[in-house]
Amino acid sequence: MTGRGLQTLEQALAQLLAQASQIERTETLPLAEADGRVLAKALVAELDVPGFDNSQMDGYAVDSKSVVDGGGLLRVSQRIAAGHFGVALESNTAARIFTGAPMPLGADCVVMQEDCVQQADGSIRIQTVPASGQWVRKRAEDVAVGQTVLPANTVLGPAQLGLAAGLGVASLQVRCKPRVALFSTGDELITPGTLAPADLPLGAIFNSNRYFLRALLERFGAVVVDLGVEPDTLAATLAALESAAAQADVIVTSGGVSVGEEDHVKPAVEQLGSLDLWQIGMKPGKPFAHGRVVHAHFMGLPGNPVSSFVTALLLIRPFLRVLQGLEADEAPRREIAIALADGPKSDKRREFLRGRLDVSGNRLGVRLYPNQNSSVLTSMHWADVLVDNPAQTQIRAGDLVSVLRLDALMNLYI
Repeated sequence: MTGRGLQTLEQALAQLLAQASQIERTETLPLAEADGRVLAKALVAELDVPGFDNSQMDGYAVDSKSVVDGGGLLRVSQRIAAGHFGVALESNTAARIFTGAPMPLGADCVVMQEDCVQQADGSIRIQTVPASGQWVRKRAEDVAVGQTVLPANTVLGPAQLGLAAGLGVASLQVRCKPRVALFSTGDELITPGTLAPADLPLGAIFNSNRYFLRALLERFGAVVVDLGVEPDTLAATLAALESAAAQADVIVTSGGVSVGEEDHVKPAVEQLGSLDLWQIGMKPGKPFAHGRVVHAHFMGLPGNPVSSFVTALLLIRPFLRVLQGLEADEAPRREIAIALADGPKSDKRREFLRGRLDVSGNRLGVRLYPNQNSSVLTSMHWADVLVDNPAQTQIRAGDLVSVLRLDALMNLYI
């Protein structure tokens, strides 16, 4: 175990990410199951989209020169619906055409039906002089054969899946999700549902960390192997770590990484692999552990719920992004807001204060939760931003402060 002393969040994150590499395992999924996944292999077009010149409107396909020469009165020589091909356009005639239908040979534009007046004999009078190419979707104007439409490591969403389907692709090769084993340690932890709140023994608490961490890890793109709560013994912790390492790419624990006599995670990780115990200059979330258990990464989060929550957002999220072939993106959607009241007394560490945005007119303001204690999980429910406050800085009403939106930090792809 190496102690690195107090270090900045940026230093800790840089060292953490230096040990991350994308998972090379892949699987092939049908398009209907690929939403939100990361593309493993670039998608290269094997056909043009569209595959032929076609009408962008319901109207009449004409040769623009014939409108000028014929004075705008043209006989309708054919009718072309989507999915059907017409014949070459006769001189000084128009083809009735519908959206998506192929342009007939000899026509270079489409006149909207609203710009045409049908005559008693079935011919049409065109009331505006059309420009060549108007309301025509040209072949390959969207995608050309050989074009890389979706590069590798693209996050697949509705637009990307639609593009793939338009190219005739039914399935895509995607990166496998990282497998993350999660467990908590502590004899005081009780699983919700096993006891009524009125029967909770003195000194015991319901385990909240397990549930918000599982939800966060799944939002970060992981498949969670939930190992529950382990007793505070070295033997149980060793067994849990060995089981986790056999099933997962990453092991995440909450609590048990300090130096107390009942904190068994640290010696167990050191016995099975290697451990760095870091003290990060941030509040909440000072203690953080990273190491290896056999071939699996190990991350030990603090036990206090807000500390565990914030360190997961700021350290585990970017780590899991890299494992999935994405950029770390450690501070998405950072904005500047006006403090609407004085903040708490300044701290020697950089603080991530829980705040809520208050938008009035063109002003983006932020209010702070009154109790910033790391045990108060209510603050995370109330907040929609973290206020990134430098060390030794007292926030005063009217100050400009940097905020990180929680909806972005709790989403892998924003």
